[in-house]
Amino acid sequence: MSYKELKREVFEANMELVTRDLVIYTFGNVSQIDRQKGVVAIKPSGVAYENLNVDDIVIVDLENNIVEGNMRPSSDTKTHTYLYRHWDHVGGITHTHSTYATAWAQSRSPIPCLGTTHADYVYGDIPCTAVIRNDQIDRDYEEETGVQITDCFIDRDPNESPMVIVAGHAPFTWGVDAAKSVYHAALLEEIAKMAYLTKTLTPQVTDLKQEVMDKHYLRKNGKNAYYGQSK
Repeated sequence: MSYKELKREVFEANMELVTRDLVIYTFGNVSQIDRQKGVVAIKPSGVAYENLNVDDIVIVDLENNIVEGNMRPSSDTKTHTYLYRHWDHVGGITHTHSTYATAWAQSRSPIPCLGTTHADYVYGDIPCTAVIRNDQIDRDYEEETGVQITDCFIDRDPNESPMVIVAGHAPFTWGVDAAKSVYHAALLEEIAKMAYLTKTLTPQVTDLKQEVMDKHYLRKNGKNAYYGQSK
C-alpha cells in the first residue's frame, strides 16, 4: 500500500469517529500499520476534526520517528506503536474519550457481560487496566499506557476482547485495520451505555449466564460459527 492510500484509510477512519459521535474537538485518534513497510499512519496531535485533511495524517516508523508529514503525530503515538510491536495480529487502533466508555474508565471498573449484545462481540467482561504507577508516569507515560494494556491481557486473548478500558483515562480498541478498530470503538460505547443503564436500573444485577454467553459469542466467533452469511 502506498503512503497516500494508507493516509486516506486512516483519515476516513478518523472522520468515522465524528460520524458515530465518538469524539468532539480533538478527543481521539485512529492509526493503521503497514507491516510490510514497517510504518504507521496516525492523526496529528491537537488538530480538531473539522480542520483535519488527509494530507495532515502523519507517517511514523515503529520507533516513533516521523517518516512523512509536516505535523507532530498524536501524543498517543507511543501507545499505538507499543501495541503494534507487541501484538502482531493488530492492524488498526482507535482511542477515544467517548462518554460512557470513559465513565467506566474513570470509575476504574471493567464492564461486566450483562446481556447478549455484549456477548456477541466480547467474550467475558471488557477489562479495565490497573491504575498506572508513578514510576511508569515518570518513565514514559504514553508508552507505559501500552504496557498497562498488554499487562491486562497476559492471561487473556486480545482477539476475544478487542477493546479495553484504561483506568482513569479512556478506551482503546483494535482490529485488523483502522476501520475495524473504529467499528469496535462504536460497539464499546453502546455496550458501555447499556451496562451503565442496566446497573442504574438494577444495581444488584449479575453477569449473563455462562452458557448463554458461550452460545452468543461462539455462534459468531467460534470455529463452527453460523451467524451471518457463509463466505
